[in-house]
Amino acid sequence: MEKRTDKNSYTILFAIGMVIVVGSILAFAASGFKDRIDENKRIEKQLNILYAMGVNDNQGSDMSFVAKDKVGEYFSKYITKQLVIQGDKVTEDDNAYLIDIKKEQSNAKEGKVRRLPLFIGEKDGKTFYIAPIRGKGLWDAIWAYIAMDKDMVVQGAFFDHKGETAGLGANINQRFFMDDFTGEHLLDASGKFKGIAISKSNADPKNIDKTDNEVDAIAGATITGNGVSAMLKSELRLYLPYFKNLKN
Repeated sequence: MEKRTDKNSYTILFAIGMVIVVGSILAFAASGFKDRIDENKRIEKQLNILYAMGVNDNQGSDMSFVAKDKVGEYFSKYITKQLVIQGDKVTEDDNAYLIDIKKEQSNAKEGKVRRLPLFIGEKDGKTFYIAPIRGKGLWDAIWAYIAMDKDMVVQGAFFDHKGETAGLGANINQRFFMDDFTGEHLLDASGKFKGIAISKSNADPKNIDKTDNEVDAIAGATITGNGVSAMLKSELRLYLPYFKNLKN
């Protein structure tokens, strides 16, 4: 006699039941931890913005963020304005750092006017303009926070990734790569936007020339480097009208 549990219908119903139970548990957990998850995202974004403008605990060649329990205090101290650029409109928004760059990129592809967050910071008598950008590496998303002065000369940078190859493309979040960008010009000698290329054929491996619109590539990470180059060029170009208006 066939057992009830041997029937295909039992197996299907059991599988459906498990999916519902597990799904409910995960949904409950996600809901219960939502505040903590959102808080961690806020802290991470603020840390990255501060790092790009040089508010960090770096010593020697090591990379170190400010302490998490200080990030809110430092963000309020050093970030004087948060702006949202949308077409010709520029508004202040204290929650601009929460804008989802990936979602805004998708909206732009659908023909909507994209919102561009920009953070203005003050440190040691200097003004920094920090732009969050996002692109595509070899395997998945890459992103950065680029701090610039009013002439679009890079004053600091923070890069990270979701799944680049360890020891190769993943090294975009190492100081030896990020520090090379400080002082690099995004405009060429004529004032035209050019971006910064990650170049294997770079004739300036010590990165002495800051007006060549190039930094040295990471060995074995060509596709990731190309992704960084494309991200810098396509994303930061969007901020060009804002910087032109600064000089008017």
